[in-house]
Amino acid sequence: MAARGITLETVDDFLTPTLRALMPNPSLLTDMDKATARLARAVLTGEPLAVFGDYDVDGATSASLLFRYLSAVSQPPRLYIPDRIAEGYGPNTPALLRLHQEGVRLVVTVDCGTTAHQPLAAAAAAGLDVIVLDHHATESALPQAVAVVNPNRTDDRSGQGTLCAAGVTFLTIVALNRALRQADWFRERPEPDLMAWLDLVALGTVCDVVPLVGLNRALVTQGLKVMARRANVGLRALGDAAGLNTPPEAYHAGFVLGPRVNAGGRVGTSDLGTRLLTTENVSEAVGLARRLDELNGERRQIEATVLAAALEQIGDQDPTEMVFVAGTGWHPGVIGIVAARLMERYRRPACVVALGDDIGKGSGRSVRGIDLGAAVIAARQAGLLTHGGGHRMAAGFSVMPDRIGDLQAFLRQCVIDQLGGRALEANLELDGAVAVQGATPALAETLARLGPFGSGNAEPRFAVVDARVVRADVVGSAHVRCILTGSEGGRLKAIAFRSIDTDLGQMLLKAGSRPLHLAGPLRLDTWNGGVAVQLVIEDAAWPH
Repeated sequence: MAARGITLETVDDFLTPTLRALMPNPSLLTDMDKATARLARAVLTGEPLAVFGDYDVDGATSASLLFRYLSAVSQPPRLYIPDRIAEGYGPNTPALLRLHQEGVRLVVTVDCGTTAHQPLAAAAAAGLDVIVLDHHATESALPQAVAVVNPNRTDDRSGQGTLCAAGVTFLTIVALNRALRQADWFRERPEPDLMAWLDLVALGTVCDVVPLVGLNRALVTQGLKVMARRANVGLRALGDAAGLNTPPEAYHAGFVLGPRVNAGGRVGTSDLGTRLLTTENVSEAVGLARRLDELNGERRQIEATVLAAALEQIGDQDPTEMVFVAGTGWHPGVIGIVAARLMERYRRPACVVALGDDIGKGSGRSVRGIDLGAAVIAARQAGLLTHGGGHRMAAGFSVMPDRIGDLQAFLRQCVIDQLGGRALEANLELDGAVAVQGATPALAETLARLGPFGSGNAEPRFAVVDARVVRADVVGSAHVRCILTGSEGGRLKAIAFRSIDTDLGQMLLKAGSRPLHLAGPLRLDTWNGGVAVQLVIEDAAWPH
């Protein structure tokens, strides 16, 4: 904790974060009062409104959160999730005008809208009011809207810039609930329990990889407790479909539930995740969860094919400032995951472009210290992109095929400029060293108290020194599993995920009796009801 800057004064908030201690006044966010006043008017007058979401987890949880709140205090809003392939990301003019023709008078965009200048101008010209709830990087010029609530606006002084869209949406319903209470709306109707929906906020926050510090830490900590009650029938069905039979942790949200919620938007129907998170029908939830689980399996296969093609394109070259690949026939629904895989492999910002007949759909993932969202926005302002935006760690864009080379050069120069002469080196930060026999369940249980882990609160990573590989084999399709022993005895289970075709995986399989230093986090392993420790191997080195 000391290495993470935790002091005696802040230790209680770190170990037991509460909303009571960390929740800000929502009105501190620029335009929040404008947004809640317009939303309150819509609720009080029964005005038809729509929630325009996104197809990723943050968008699905944000849309579901607002849908559930509005359904509880008034009438269910119209939900609109754009088709990833046909419509792309964010508000588009035909969809907004169609909503207006259906009688909708107010649209709330969640996890999108900050850069949708033309669609929102068209909506305003048609007489359709729009409120934007977002967190992506902004420009000084904002779209035409009743309100743009985004803690990353250049003029926002709330200090909540680490929130994802689900966090921004939660603050909005807190403010709206306050406004409705002041208007005596709950005098003859029950006031909803906002805390009951923190499971959605936690899922969106973890999956959008925003820093788990401050308010985010409290939202996730409390949200995981709500998730463990399994009150959301959709999340309960999804956990059952995925075989999740333990109390959920941030890992389960990010790597078990999140990918399945995402699967519909990636390789299936874009609104499946939102439908799952909003339904109260148990049989419908079970069917949707099974379908998303199937799509997630399909997504893995498609991802593996695109990743192999991307790696073949990179070949033996060693990417310097960034990784940039483009291919025809690549499924645009998996390019974000492939970009993440390349970023993890090369420890460089990575962009992947799926080229179609007339447009290329791109997605990028970044490393600490490189603001990829700002680079993509700069590329759009330079005329290299038709659409583009994002935040520090992730971005999406559309590019004409004949501008691919110019875009690659532009983004590479942006990375060079941000580095300011520094070399982009892959670093593995360690919290300490431990022998095999020192990796005990008691140590792992103590370390777990520092969770939830994620961006901004990295899981403690140790060097396990002088370990010998007693047994190593391949599990699944690409993981290397080991049993380790130390110079003074002891045994420790270990696994290196997705490593079979890497130097690390081959090193473990061929180590023999030669001692190794291994690096990674230590986690409790409660499989089959037991209590053991497992090292997740991230790197290895021969002792000098």
